[in-house]
Amino acid sequence: MRLVRLIANLGYGSRKDVMALFRQGRITDADGEVLYADDQAAHAVIRIDGEPLDPPAGLTLMLHKPTGYTCSTKDPGRLVYDLLPPRFRQRSPLLSTVGRLDRDTSGLLLMTDDGALLHRIVSPKSGLHKIYEASLARDLRGDEAATFASGGLMLESEQTPLAPARMEALGLRHARLILTEGRYHQVRRMFAAVGNHVNSLHRPQIGGLSLQDLPSGQWRPLGSADLEMLFGRRDGGSSEGP
Repeated sequence: MRLVRLIANLGYGSRKDVMALFRQGRITDADGEVLYADDQAAHAVIRIDGEPLDPPAGLTLMLHKPTGYTCSTKDPGRLVYDLLPPRFRQRSPLLSTVGRLDRDTSGLLLMTDDGALLHRIVSPKSGLHKIYEASLARDLRGDEAATFASGGLMLESEQTPLAPARMEALGLRHARLILTEGRYHQVRRMFAAVGNHVNSLHRPQIGGLSLQDLPSGQWRPLGSADLEMLFGRRDGGSSEGP
């Protein structure tokens, strides 16, 4: 792939913009030697204004989404893309969210430009557990875990019952849920179905991948070891303890 196309696809500008960067001598190799548009150079050695290029196509990242941000490219208000370098929104192929967390939900959000990986993650066949921690408006009654585990709970406007889900009470008004589905506002609607209301919701873990020490609003790229961890754990346990 020509350097102009490679750099433009990473969101640094149109091909015309990138050609201007070459003419200005702002694109170099790791030793500071100026590169030209028809040069051959490995992605890892290319620098723009002395900084390494962003990760190549095939990027997958994890973001600690704060509340108040929307998983969209167009909605009004704050978007999860605002937490990333601005050019990430212009990458080709597009960097997409893997599923969604609603505006009022915080936690682990995956993003990728790898369509096959995105499909693998969201497919029910993957069996990936998604762990949520909910703060509730009212005390738990005590029968919620059995109801959620039954596989017979029907949400309003749905045509099929929910798959069995595990719930652990962490306090009178605090619960952890482990889901294998990702229906619209599922956790909030589940608690509404049993007469409660979710005040706040956080997702600390997907599969075997957890936020660990990643601060709110921060992100990091995922490597092969992270993806092995993502798919490698199927028991729904949390690395953050009970």
